[in-house]
Order: sequence, then C-alpha cells, then structure tokens
Amino acid sequence: MLFFNSNAFRSYYQLALIVVAAGSIYPLLYLRQNFEISILESFDITQTQLRYCSSMLGFIFMISYVPSGWLADRFSSRKLLASSLVATALIGMWFSTMPSYSSLLFIYGAWGIATGLTFWSAHIKLVAMLANKDQQGKFFGILDGGRGLVEAILATLAIALFAYVLSQESGSTSMALQQVIYLYIVVLLLVAPLVYWLLDDFDESASDNKTSDSNFKNDLMTVLRHREIWLCAICIICGYQLFYATYSFSAYLQENFGLSAVAVGTITVAKLWMRPIGGITAGFIGDWSSPEKVLCILLVLASLSLALMAFLPTNSASILMLVVVLLIGLLTYGVRGIYWATLGGCNVPNKIKGLAIGMISMIGYFPEFYLPLISAPLLELYPGGTGYKIYYLIISIFGIMGAYAAYLLGRPKAIRNS
Repeated sequence: MLFFNSNAFRSYYQLALIVVAAGSIYPLLYLRQNFEISILESFDITQTQLRYCSSMLGFIFMISYVPSGWLADRFSSRKLLASSLVATALIGMWFSTMPSYSSLLFIYGAWGIATGLTFWSAHIKLVAMLANKDQQGKFFGILDGGRGLVEAILATLAIALFAYVLSQESGSTSMALQQVIYLYIVVLLLVAPLVYWLLDDFDESASDNKTSDSNFKNDLMTVLRHREIWLCAICIICGYQLFYATYSFSAYLQENFGLSAVAVGTITVAKLWMRPIGGITAGFIGDWSSPEKVLCILLVLASLSLALMAFLPTNSASILMLVVVLLIGLLTYGVRGIYWATLGGCNVPNKIKGLAIGMISMIGYFPEFYLPLISAPLLELYPGGTGYKIYYLIISIFGIMGAYAAYLLGRPKAIRNS
C-alpha cells in the first residue's frame, strides 16, 4: 500500500500513460511500415508519391521541433498531449476516405503539426523530468520499448483485421485497409481523454527558474553552446536513419522476394515485437553501464546487420528473412531505446530542457525529410532490388559515424571518473 502512495509509483504510473499515448499516436502516420503496397493500391498512388508524402511529414517535423520545445517549456503538457491525440484521429478520418494525392500531402503535413508541434517535445520532456539522473536509460528504454509494445499489439490486431476482411467474399484491399485505419482512430479517441484526466501537470516553477523569466534568444544560445548537445544530435540522426530504413522492408520483401501482403505484414509486425525487448533491455543495461557506451556498440551492430540485409539472396528461405529482420529490429530498437538517455549527461537546466529537446530533434530527425527524397529516385534509377541495397549500405555507413559520436560523447565522463 505504501508503494502505491510513493513517488516511485507516481513516476511509473505517469510513464505508463505517456507510453500508451506515444504508442497510439504514430502508427497511422507510418502505416506504410506494414501496408505499403496495399496503400499504393488503395489510394492509387505511386511509391514515389507516397515517399513525397513521407517527406512532407518530415519537413513539417523539422520546422516544428524547436517551436515544439518552446511550447513544452510554457504550456500544460497534459493538454498538449491530449489535443494532439484528438487532432491526429480527426485527420485520420479524412485519411480513411482515401482521398487524392494532393489531399494526402495536406494530410501528412497536418499530421506533422499534430504530432510534432504539440506532442513530441512535451512527451520527451515529461519523461526526462520524471526520471532521476541514474534512471534516464531505464525510463527512456521503457518509453521506447513500451511504445513499441503498444504499437506491436495494435499492429497485430490490425494485421488480423486486415486478413479477416480480405478473407470475406466481398472483401477487398481498400476495404480491409479502411478498417485498419478505423481501428487506429478509435484507439486515439479512447486514449485522449485518459491522458487529459489522469496525467499530472508538473509544476514548472519548481525548476531552476520560471520559464516566464527566460529569454528565448539567450536560451537558444545556451543550448547551441553545449558540445554534448551537438554530439547527442549526431547520435540520434545516425541512429534514426538506421531505424527509418526498416520502414522500407515491407515493400522490399514483397517486391523482391515474392511474398504476399499478409506474409510481409506478419514479418514486419514480428519486427515490432522486438521493440519492447530491444528498447527496455538497452535502457537497463545503459543505466548499469553507460548509455553512451551501450549506444556506441548497438550502432555498430545495427549498421552491420542492415548491411547484411543488402546481401540477402532473393531466393532466401522465409525463416532466414524473418531472422535477419528481427535481428535488425532488435538492434535498431535498442538504439532508439537508449539514445535519448544521453540527454541526462548534457546537464541542461529543466527550464530550457524542452528547447534543447526541440533543437536536438530538429537535427536528429532531419532524415524524416530527406531520406524519402533520396530513396525515391534511387529506387527508380536502380530497380529490381539494387536501389534498396545501395540505400541500406549508405545508411550503414552513417550508423558507424554515429557510433563514433557516441564514443566521443562518453569520453568526457570517462575522463572525469578516472
């Protein structure tokens, strides 16, 4: 009974709410991870057009991350998160009508505002403030791993629903995909009021200084002068590229290995189940050892594994493809689970932590914008799987660069502790 009234219980209870919200809000935006070919067929668009939609999403993310951090430092995180969930669901209703390509560009841009501007920095800052300095790895590991668990459960239900509708006599791909979209919309509308009613608002005045007394220009210069923040951003931009490359697995496997939409969806959903394992495990090991050291090792292993994907023969057995995809998933989710924990070592005051998160995110998630613009012409120029292989090898090289940045980020700590 004492535990339920303790600060520890409150922290984990709040963390659980944030995890459910984060795990519910993004699957609609990244529906192509499991249903890319089905989306192309249902919306009657090309792969290049879909990647331009993803690029639009990435562009809006890029320009909204810093304002997102500013909002997180000044407004109720509870209200920001709840409004984001509702807005994402409402935009999803329009998406479910399977509109034209021009409308899709607008939809993805609106999703970028709903999930980037009002949600992203607010939920990262909440977790950073919930965790003690020696719990950053654990809490961010639980955030990403728990979010992955929520997404995996929802994706499993979505694949089952998709397969069921297709199995019906009157079922079609577009009808099955529409039911999947409705599933995600309902979940968002259920989670939004829970977040609004049950998530606490933190007393920001208890931080270093009241945010109302701060000056944006001075705060921004303080953030930009931090060497550790730049290294943290490099780790995230390289690590996120490794993760983002896995979004193309669905189309790569279906187009080049002759698998059905349901089979590919099953493999990519199985990959999602690696997220709670990889993210949470990496977080706990990071607190036990060092987040930077664990991140460095994971980036190297993830880079090598993605490079292996490029050399996978097209006549490979399904079980081999499954093993490679799961391995890449485990390692890239481990990277995601630990890279935000490096923020704890950057010594950023709470009053500007949201701004620092926004700045790091603008740099770290820039691949959301440029990778679709690179991959789309690359896949057209080198068809038949060659484009994918070149794409994976390029991303692997960046992953090794990120590992070096993580090594540098950990060096000052090692020197101070010696």
